[in-house]
Order: sequence, then structure tokens, then C-alpha cells
Amino acid sequence: MGATPPRSPLAPAAFPALPEVGGLSLATIEAGVRYEGRTDVMLARLAPGSVVAGAFTRSATRSANVLDCQAKIATHSDEGAAIIVNSGNSNAFTGKAGDGSVSAICEAVAKATGLPASRVFTSATGVIGERLPHDRITGKVKDLTAALGSASLEDAAAAIMTTDTFPKGAGTTVQIDGQPVHIAGIAKGSGMIAPDMATMLVYIFTDAAIDQPTLQTMVSALNDKTFNCITVDSDTSTSDTLLVGATGASGIRVTDISVGFMEGLRSVMLDLAHQVVRDGEGATKFVEVSVTGAASDADARTHALAIANSPLVKTAIAGEDPNWGRVVMAVGKSGAKADRDTLSIWFGDTLVAKDGWISQDYSEEKVAAYMKNPELVLHVDLGLGGGTAHVWTCDLTHGYIDINADYRS
Repeated sequence: MGATPPRSPLAPAAFPALPEVGGLSLATIEAGVRYEGRTDVMLARLAPGSVVAGAFTRSATRSANVLDCQAKIATHSDEGAAIIVNSGNSNAFTGKAGDGSVSAICEAVAKATGLPASRVFTSATGVIGERLPHDRITGKVKDLTAALGSASLEDAAAAIMTTDTFPKGAGTTVQIDGQPVHIAGIAKGSGMIAPDMATMLVYIFTDAAIDQPTLQTMVSALNDKTFNCITVDSDTSTSDTLLVGATGASGIRVTDISVGFMEGLRSVMLDLAHQVVRDGEGATKFVEVSVTGAASDADARTHALAIANSPLVKTAIAGEDPNWGRVVMAVGKSGAKADRDTLSIWFGDTLVAKDGWISQDYSEEKVAAYMKNPELVLHVDLGLGGGTAHVWTCDLTHGYIDINADYRS
């Protein structure tokens, strides 16, 4: 793989200070799966009594790791759980060999931690179609297990990066019945990002006490409003995985009516989703696409994604060109219901088109100045109903080509 690109100009100033989640232990190690001179495997150990919920890619070519996690996600054991992740090789499109790699890694972690293999969850990210040298990972499992507790969430986030330019983390503390409950998570993702679950790897941990079905319901509902609402390049990964582990270490019981917890989890998920967009390969602009007035929420989402995924819209944004005609084009091609004569468009706070025609007050100079901002909002109102959607994306620059043209070299 080529040299690591410079840190995204949209990156946070620093990795955030995250709350400590009781019942969680982390370790990282350099296994040489593909990279040299950096950690590339992360192990998380969740205390006895922990439950795990998740969401996964719907790709028809999803990896052996994803298939294994899907088969295990609803199982429960009072013995806890473990999550092991490698970067550099996605173990996708590797046939029976991929299944064997997952089994070997799960068995090694199970033996080292004393967990049943059914409670070991694996993820892999990186090149597709190359056999995973899993012996490099299994050979380090004993050392990883011995090191549990030595790594931070920032260390874990760094170990799972591929083309990412910065480690991604988010966290919050919420009050449940006057008692603190901590939520903290990490993510990786930069390219091959389009909403069909998450198109990335995400691991979120909380010390709340919550049953698996309730946690799963929350995760699935929130996923549709967070990770499934981002796109960098319209390509859906074979390896998308979101795992949320609840250790119960706080002793605070969370139910489906615990609004504070649901909002806290949503904020962490949305923060991580936004960071993935901010690290979009070659990105220089963070863009919110807001659609209102659609015939339905589903139509609004279709329009928003058509705008966010349009190469013409994204390159205009990269060139700081207020070409709102490309937004009109994207709405028209989406396939969702639209009417030219009720369509209005804003760039930021400026109305550029109204009821199917250019706004009488439109100022090219004002909007051109707005386009120089690193964060932009494009708002479309269809004038047809009450459907709404919000999608987040980035611009498309030559940097994206540079990164992906030599990804395997």
C-alpha cells in the first residue's frame, strides 16, 4: 500500500477524552498482517454478564467474519465476550479458506480467554480477495490476552485503521435514575463508504445493564438514522460491522423507555458516523444534505442520497462552484417523486431556486463565498408533503483517486 495520506483537514483537533467503561479491557499488538511498524490487531474483552448487539453489511459478498458474527449475535452466555479485529486484510472473497481463518482465530481467542468460541466476534478490514495469514494473528493471541488492560480506546482505534488518516472515537456519560452510565466507542472508515448498514467497522461499549433484545432494538433503530445516513463514494463494503457491547458493570438497569440512554447512544453513533465522513478519502468539505417536503420519508432519503452520491455535485463542491443545477439534476434522476415547479433549493441560508426557477434575490457572489467554507449545508424542499431526510457526505477530489489508484501497491 502507498504512503499514508496526510491527516484530513476536516479531522478533529485531537482524539477525545472518553469515559472509562467498566468491564472492558483492551489490548493491541503488531502482527504484521499487512503493515509493518504499526499495530494491526485489537482485542477487546467484555466482562462476564455482557451482552452484544450489532448490525452488518447487506452486501451479497460479505466476508466470512461478518457471516460468523451474524450467526452468533443473538446468542448469550454469562461468561462475557471478546472482539478481535485485524486491519490490512478483509478476509473477504476468500472462500472456505476465509471460514477456516475465522474458526482458527475464534478458537485461539477462546482458548486464551476461557470463553466459548460462540462468544468470540471477529472483524477484518483491508484488501479483498487475498487469503488472510491468520497464523500471524493466532500466534499473537496469547500475548494479546496477557496484555489486556494495557491499551486505551485510542490505541484500539489506531490499530484498526486502513486508509484512515486519524483514529476515531466518541463518548458520553448519561444519567439514569440519577446515576452515571458511560458510553464510548471507536470506528474506522474512510473509503468504500455508502449506507447499506454502516460501511465501516464500529465498536461501542457501555457499562449499562441491558438485555440483548432491547439493546439490539435500540442499535437497529439508531443505525438507520446515523451510519446508514452517510456516504463518501457510494460503494458498500464487504466487511461492515457495528458491534455494541453492554457490560453491566455500572449496575444501572436500562430499558427500552430509558430515553437518556437512547439519546446518549445516538449521539455517540452520530459523532462516529460524522468522523468517518470527515475522513473521507481526499475530502476537503463536510456536507449535510437536508431534504424536506418530500412525498414520504423514503422519497426524501432517495433524493438526499442521489444528491450526496452524485459525482457532479461532489466535484462541484470540491471546486467551490455553486452549481445548483447539478442538485436539480440529481433530484430529477433519483426516481423518487418530484415536481419541477414546486422545487426549492438553499445553499446554506441562501435561497438559490424557488418553485422551479432561480430565486429573484440569488447572488452568485454570495453563494460562491459560502462554498469556500469547510462545512456546507445543501437544503432541498420538494413542496410535495411532509417527508424529510438528512444525509452526510463529502466532496470528491483528486486525492480520492490518488489513494485508491495504488491501494494494493
